[in-house]
Amino acid sequence: MTCTHSVKPGIKPLSHLQHPREAIRHFTPNWFAATMGTGVLSLALAQLPVANPGLHAIAEGLWLFNIVLFVVFTAMYAARWVMFFDEARRIFGHSTVSMFFGTIPMGLATLINGFLLFGLPRWGDGVIHLAEVLWWLDVAMSLACGVLIPYMMFTRQEHSIDQMTAVWLLPVVAAEVAAASGGLLAPHLADAHSQLVVLVTSYVLWAFSLPVAFSILTILLLRMALHKLPHENMAASSWLTLGPIGTGALGMLLLGADAPAIFAANGLPGIGEIAAGLGLVAGITLWGFGLWWMLIALLITLRYLRAGIPFNLGWWGFTFPLGVYSLATLNLASALHLTFFSVFGCVLVALLVVMWLIVAKRTVQGAWRGELFVSPCIAGLNK
Repeated sequence: MTCTHSVKPGIKPLSHLQHPREAIRHFTPNWFAATMGTGVLSLALAQLPVANPGLHAIAEGLWLFNIVLFVVFTAMYAARWVMFFDEARRIFGHSTVSMFFGTIPMGLATLINGFLLFGLPRWGDGVIHLAEVLWWLDVAMSLACGVLIPYMMFTRQEHSIDQMTAVWLLPVVAAEVAAASGGLLAPHLADAHSQLVVLVTSYVLWAFSLPVAFSILTILLLRMALHKLPHENMAASSWLTLGPIGTGALGMLLLGADAPAIFAANGLPGIGEIAAGLGLVAGITLWGFGLWWMLIALLITLRYLRAGIPFNLGWWGFTFPLGVYSLATLNLASALHLTFFSVFGCVLVALLVVMWLIVAKRTVQGAWRGELFVSPCIAGLNK
């Protein structure tokens, strides 16, 4: 996680940095976690079971703001590689910061979903082609993160079980997020064959990610039983466990909903019906597993709060996992027509709003002062 240091209160911008360009020099992929949290909040607000134009306008405004955020962060991180290449490449050897490469494709996925949810009714069918191009780019980045970061863990980085956290999940979960986005994209494509390609690719991405993520969760259970909780700087990482479970449930629900029509259009009607049933059952089952992890994460957070949790960019880990679990809950409510899931989904989204407001405020304050621009890779913190 990006670390912070205490500074004297003040309102001077970037007062924590020796020079404004230090913000670029110390810019890390951790910042893209903010686009994940903001993006998932916009999607969750838009899917609440309440017909409120004002709420939808707020959701769309957050999505547009998130596009700006993503573009700014991309420009800053690209500038770091151009201006400080030798320092930027040290990230590959860092056992924690390198995991955050996965936040880049996951942040992009929220923008793609927004193009289908907000952009399509506003700008028309032309948005679909843009979403499709961005989705394939997202797929490529997700596959790269899911393979190359673990490979570097095995060959270049130093890791130990007692230092392990749920941050290990970030690079492998990106493919699962892309799979859920594919479930939203597929039915909008005009060509039946293209729909099938996206649908099948999404199922492959889901399988590419979820078993690996569950393997990490298994090791994480053992790590916490043997070595107890990680340092309070990593407190928010306890919520990351909810990410692959919530996304896994959401992905199966979305892909299952598309499957009957898409498989039937390609001469495979029987498979589509099976996929729909499996998607619903898998969604319910994973949702139940996620409930256990959410309650554990809540108890762990309450324990951390006793001593106080220092703020860092890792706090965005409180938002995205909760957001995807909220979306999975709302999708179950829509599929099953059960009041419980509707009410619980609304409660989760309300909690997400509160967390986003807290984290966003602290992030703006920290960015303004410059104290959040700290790269462990060049601060003598790499292992």
